[in-house]
Amino acid sequence: MKERFGDHAANERTFLAWVRTAIAVMAFGFLVERFDLFLQIASQTLSAHGQLAGNIAGLILIGLGVVIIVLALLRFRRMSIEIDSTDLVPGSGERLDVVLAALLVTLGAALFVYLTYTVISSL
Repeated sequence: MKERFGDHAANERTFLAWVRTAIAVMAFGFLVERFDLFLQIASQTLSAHGQLAGNIAGLILIGLGVVIIVLALLRFRRMSIEIDSTDLVPGSGERLDVVLAALLVTLGAALFVYLTYTVISSL
């Protein structure tokens, strides 16, 4: 059995959780981008600005999901090396965790602004 298996398994579970989150963000971005197309076909009341905003928001979400996966991969590799290291390393993974969390907060704020914009523009 691999030495420090529990630590490596926890690191891998964390990585996979971030990957699942990123996939969900990208899927939601695809949904936002394609749902505006559906609304345009279903009713001709959607303005061109609303469709453009939906397309941009969807593409940003997809890009954000890719960025989350890349950052999660960097975090996973660094933590894997630190687990195997015999040196005591002070918690260096905190900064990247804060960046990943900040990306999700930014996602939430952007969705709030987008949904507020679409509701107000449809009135």
